[in-house]
Amino acid sequence: MNRFHVHLNVTDLDAGIRFYTHLFAAPPTVHKPDYAKWMLDDPRVNFAISNTGRAPGIDHLGIQAADADALQDLGRRLDAAGGSVVPEEATICCYARSDKYWTEDPQGTRWETFHTLGDATTYHAGDAACATDGAACTPKPGEMKPKVEQGMPCCAPQSACC
Repeated sequence: MNRFHVHLNVTDLDAGIRFYTHLFAAPPTVHKPDYAKWMLDDPRVNFAISNTGRAPGIDHLGIQAADADALQDLGRRLDAAGGSVVPEEATICCYARSDKYWTEDPQGTRWETFHTLGDATTYHAGDAACATDGAACTPKPGEMKPKVEQGMPCCAPQSACC
């Protein structure tokens, strides 16, 4: 079963953790110096907050796919919805390795669909893993284009590519 995903940027991570721990009646399942995540079953949501210097508020929404087949189905659905769909394979973001698709809805809200492959020791990998520009794990699909580096397909902002 897939899981809804919400990622908020916060200015005070400790205050956010206190608030959401009380709201969800559970501590975060992942707690890092700049990031916290709750994997909740009621409601079924992957809820994350981070303090990485981005503007406070909703960073992006998404759907965490249960497996690779579910991610491919979500990718097809995003493609059918229109707009740019940007794939990322084996990217590192939010202390996890994931395959994902990014897009934006007609209002410009970023949507991430992803299948988590395992844990990572860093928030993002930056250019070394060819995931994004390293500034954030939430690229703007309109500013990205597919890029191939060392045989691995991935994406980077156009300004960092070519």
